[in-house]
Amino acid sequence: MNYEELKSKWNQCLAFILDIVGESRFNAWFAKSHAISIDEQTITIGVPSNYFVELYDERFFNLLHAALKKVFGRPLQIFYKVSVLSEVEDAQVILGESRQSKVLKSKVDNSTVVNVNPALQSAPKNGQRANSQLNPAYTFENYCSGDSNRLALTIAENIAAHPRNNDFNPFFLYGDVGIGKTHLIQAIGIRVKEQNPQAKVFFTTARDFQHFYSQAAISKTVPKFINWFMDLDVLLLDDLQELSGKVKTSETLFPIFNHLHQNGKQLVFTCDRPPMELDGLTDRLIDRFKWGLTERLPKPDAELRKKILTFKAQKNGLDFPPEVIDFIAANAVNSVREIEGVVMGILTRSITLNAPITLDLARDVMKNTIAIPDKKNINFEMIVECTAEYFNLNPDTIFSKSRLRDINDARQIIMYLSSKLTGLSSTVIGRKLNRQHGTVLHGISAVKERIPLVDEVSKAVSAIEAELAR
Repeated sequence: MNYEELKSKWNQCLAFILDIVGESRFNAWFAKSHAISIDEQTITIGVPSNYFVELYDERFFNLLHAALKKVFGRPLQIFYKVSVLSEVEDAQVILGESRQSKVLKSKVDNSTVVNVNPALQSAPKNGQRANSQLNPAYTFENYCSGDSNRLALTIAENIAAHPRNNDFNPFFLYGDVGIGKTHLIQAIGIRVKEQNPQAKVFFTTARDFQHFYSQAAISKTVPKFINWFMDLDVLLLDDLQELSGKVKTSETLFPIFNHLHQNGKQLVFTCDRPPMELDGLTDRLIDRFKWGLTERLPKPDAELRKKILTFKAQKNGLDFPPEVIDFIAANAVNSVREIEGVVMGILTRSITLNAPITLDLARDVMKNTIAIPDKKNINFEMIVECTAEYFNLNPDTIFSKSRLRDINDARQIIMYLSSKLTGLSSTVIGRKLNRQHGTVLHGISAVKERIPLVDEVSKAVSAIEAELAR
């Protein structure tokens, strides 16, 4: 099949998809895709970023395969090629490596899987494995760590390494919405399954647990429902606060908890509040949540927000300039989901407009979802004061002829920030610092080159900018 024939048939596939998903979703997710090559068993499709690959696999897998079979008359395996967004340097797209748990996916793919509804299933038999409901992307390798979440991560990794021999049972993880609790507890399950494929691990939300129980009550199979859960090795129960007021469901969880705990099986819970603040649950169940370890997962701090933002951007094929990362991290402070939303907004806007990723684009994307304070009027004197304070220097030394390392670094950072934040020309900056125009240009260039390479310089510039923005 030549390329023109392939292009024509792919357009037929797109027409089929358009009829199913509608114009708005089609324009957002399929209009930029194109067929690259085909053979007897496979087709390669070009897409704008890795995010589209995940989206197609997770949300549109059946639709894509139905369209291909209808148009080409046979099932085809799909390969993807991530394209370059544009030739503009600030908008280069790089191909990011998937960090899904390939071990977990291959073991699930090669096994007999029971699609489980615990209300209607008996305990998994030998040779069968219940679908653990784990997302292969939620691995420890995929989890960004920093000072604010390092303790919770260390505990989770310890539990995953020793699911039957640790002091953290149950592990009760609580914190605000959207800060990574679900990812962290699923990472425990994935690591357990990677190390022991026969382990019976099950992840569920409290809402789904309630739904399963309701079905069991209707079908009069509550004992079978309880026995199914009692047969697990690791139970991961997310958003426990959803059981508030569900007295019968929480009473059903009580014997499951007791049996698993008494038999050394691991229990992990997440919640938006600590056990002592839960209401609408039986007191004896709340008391058991306190038996093991309760840990708060705080909101990500500034450095962790930058790390998460960089990771999420690269995962979706984007390379954000440092000033864009600093701006988003300074304003998207509430949750990881908020950061993810900003990345997706920038991705969509960049693809739609074929535009470079700039500070103005980020500001435009964020203005409808995040309250961004008015830009502070920063002047040269403020930059000198903040920089001197950061380096613990007397401001007068910055204007001297001294070439000591700290003084020279501070002086060059002042040149860089003055150029970036005040709009002053290099000539004016040089006059204020008693330096030549060429010296200022060299200082600005030196800081730009050192920011991505020297951690101390990067941290200094970020810290001083953050203080100036306060």
